[in-house]
Amino acid sequence: MPTRVCCCCSALRPRYKRLVDNIFPEDPKDGLVKADMEKLTFYAVSAPEKLDRIGSYLAERLSRDVVRHRSGYVLIAMEALDQLLMACHSQSIKPFVESFLHMVAKLLESGEPKLQVLGTNSFVKFANIEEDTPSYHRRYDFFVSRFSAMCHSCHSDPEIRTEIRIAGIRGIQGVVRKTVNDELRATIWEPQHMDKIVPSLLFNMQKIEETDSRTGPPPSPPATDKEENPAVLAENCFRELLGRATFGNMNNAVRPVFAHLDHHKLWDPNEFAVHCFKIIMYSIQAQYSHHVIQEILGHLDARKKDSPRVRAGIIQVLLEAVAIAAKGSIGPTVLEVFNTLLKHLRLSVEFEANDLQGGSVGSVNLNSSSKDNDEKIVQNAIIQTIGFFGSNLPDYQRSEIMMFIMGKVPVFGTSTHTLDISQLGDLGTRRIQIMLLRSLLMVTSGYKAKTIVTALPGSFLDPLLSPSLMEDYELRQLVLEVMHNLMDRHDNRAKLRGIRIIPDVADLKIKREKICRQDTSFMKKNGQQLYRHIYLGCKEEDNVQKNYELLYTSLALITIELANEEVVIDLIRLAIALQDSVIINEDNLPMFHRCGIMALVAAYLNFVSQMIAVPAFCQHVSKVIEIRTMEAPYFLPEHIFRDKCMLPKSLEKHDKNLYFLTNKIAESLGGSGYSVERLSVPYVPQVTALFPSGRKPHKPRHKHKDEDRLSRRKSIVDTVSIQVDILPNSIPSDDVVNNTEEITFEALKKAIDTSGMEEQEKEKRRLVIEKFQKAPFEEIAAQCESKANLLHDRLAQILELTIRPPPSPSGTLTITSGHAQYQSVPVYEMKFPDLCVY
Repeated sequence: MPTRVCCCCSALRPRYKRLVDNIFPEDPKDGLVKADMEKLTFYAVSAPEKLDRIGSYLAERLSRDVVRHRSGYVLIAMEALDQLLMACHSQSIKPFVESFLHMVAKLLESGEPKLQVLGTNSFVKFANIEEDTPSYHRRYDFFVSRFSAMCHSCHSDPEIRTEIRIAGIRGIQGVVRKTVNDELRATIWEPQHMDKIVPSLLFNMQKIEETDSRTGPPPSPPATDKEENPAVLAENCFRELLGRATFGNMNNAVRPVFAHLDHHKLWDPNEFAVHCFKIIMYSIQAQYSHHVIQEILGHLDARKKDSPRVRAGIIQVLLEAVAIAAKGSIGPTVLEVFNTLLKHLRLSVEFEANDLQGGSVGSVNLNSSSKDNDEKIVQNAIIQTIGFFGSNLPDYQRSEIMMFIMGKVPVFGTSTHTLDISQLGDLGTRRIQIMLLRSLLMVTSGYKAKTIVTALPGSFLDPLLSPSLMEDYELRQLVLEVMHNLMDRHDNRAKLRGIRIIPDVADLKIKREKICRQDTSFMKKNGQQLYRHIYLGCKEEDNVQKNYELLYTSLALITIELANEEVVIDLIRLAIALQDSVIINEDNLPMFHRCGIMALVAAYLNFVSQMIAVPAFCQHVSKVIEIRTMEAPYFLPEHIFRDKCMLPKSLEKHDKNLYFLTNKIAESLGGSGYSVERLSVPYVPQVTALFPSGRKPHKPRHKHKDEDRLSRRKSIVDTVSIQVDILPNSIPSDDVVNNTEEITFEALKKAIDTSGMEEQEKEKRRLVIEKFQKAPFEEIAAQCESKANLLHDRLAQILELTIRPPPSPSGTLTITSGHAQYQSVPVYEMKFPDLCVY
């Protein structure tokens, strides 16, 4: 019962105390006296300067009732405070608020759950009130700590525990709303507060997540139950908190998430971690997404020595974050993401290689195998992340990423790659090559360039076609698949899948466009490089069926996307050269591989003959295929790549009708207007175009004889002098030309010597600058075009060797390159522009 005083003393007491006392009934079960409460409210509104005294007196009574465990009077006091708080919005409310918060703190400190919930409800009502002026001295440190503690309640009664946790979450939500609406809202984002708020919310989300994972996928809770579900309430509060985060405090809100996931070991399995970061990425403002990605990358670096499954869990979280961020603003983190992922890819391969080298028998070997599988999980997660991120980038950024990844691929004999492979060894280096090419394959998927020069620049094509990436069948498969992604600009690859004899190519409905000038120029410059890669790739001893299928697709895509009449002739020469190499078999290939190459040649010539639609050519190819079907089915892809195919013991006794004949192909194409002179010249792959100055080829595992013969030559750029000697015996005098045309190093040095001409060069530069500043644009453009044409013609004269055949076989050709002179060989007719020397 409340303390009673006599009438005389009551009359002498201050009016505000009498009004406060009157709102308390004799029996607390009767509740607040509404009539007296209205009087108190009117008095407080009429005399706002008395609010602080009213608040202090109410706080005094409430404190006394809390100590004496008079819960009924405590409820009445808090109800009165709430009504006064809602009714008064003047400047004098500041001191009253302090008293109010003091009373709320008293309730939260009590050990009774009912009073804690009561205090929380009062604080939430207060948090929803917008104050006219900010409070510069008020802090909520105590409330943050107390509400966070309530979120971790471990009360023995499940219902009471849930009720206290819900109250704690609602209290945190109230603190967030109050401080964000306040001009001093920055205080809530301090690390000491975020380190309590964020883990408290995640704890409640995690507990329900664990329960749901045991009972199966949970149904969506009804709207009426959301307030009673701590997980839903905590998630809503977490979303609201992140939605209010700004540029300066974003990191403070995200870092406690990593600490919580580390402490509770939630990276493996990582379902909850993925769920958390999906909430983060969808809740924050889009322009801040790259901050979260940077934090994940930083945490991945910090945990680089953890178990593979933990790293894989972090990378999968990064994948989810990237998937969301890629749809909006990803900021300046593009290269940073790829650089960090490639660094961890190298570390994973290094760990895997060390485990394989350090493994022994018994249990250690089993543990090593388990870790090896775990590292593959990490590597696959990295590749998937790289591919997804790259596929969502615009084309201009994707081309940069392609160059960036290609620059990381270890290519032996060069120092261009920027990835440290000193600790990997041969096995680790091969593994990192495969991983990087798989990453490149993911990035190039779906890439559509208007010209092939944009998709395959020289700085990208040279390392891609390097012999270092031909030493393993899997590497060669990845290289070809990357090229297919970049070449296939009309989505024809799916129609060409699988090596086979196509009865009617028209049924495939191949999409193609007229070859543009840039693509023609690309093939003139890089065609020999592509042909050589296909030629040598066909003759590798470790080829499997997929290799032949990809090589066939490569030939078909070049025909569709890049072939003019000249390229078609070169591709046919390449196919005939492959057939001839199988017949001669200088490389001692197994019979399966010889028959596989024969099947590849048949499938391609069948395809190209129908693509160029020359009837006589089609008829010859069809006739050979028909004879093979009857007499040598192992020369056709439908049979040789089938299980348990019978192979011949040798190919020496086969009839020539089983082979595609050069003279008949030349006759059929010549009748349709094709220039077939070059068909009579056998194709030999060139090595010079692949290795720019300063770059030497890596010695393959098993070198072809073609490679042995060609590897003696140096790069065109490295060639110091070329001497061509023609020694005729019976050449008529009127046709005699200079027997020796010599271009020596000294002659070139004299031609370009600029000593003593510095002043002339300065004057020339000044005139050029002045001309570009003052001359009309049309005049400059015309002059530049004429110079470019002249330079092109001069280069063509230097690079092309056109030698007339001598009347007798005594004509010889001697080549001097550097300090080495090669043996003279007979000169045959060479009327093709690709720099082939026999």
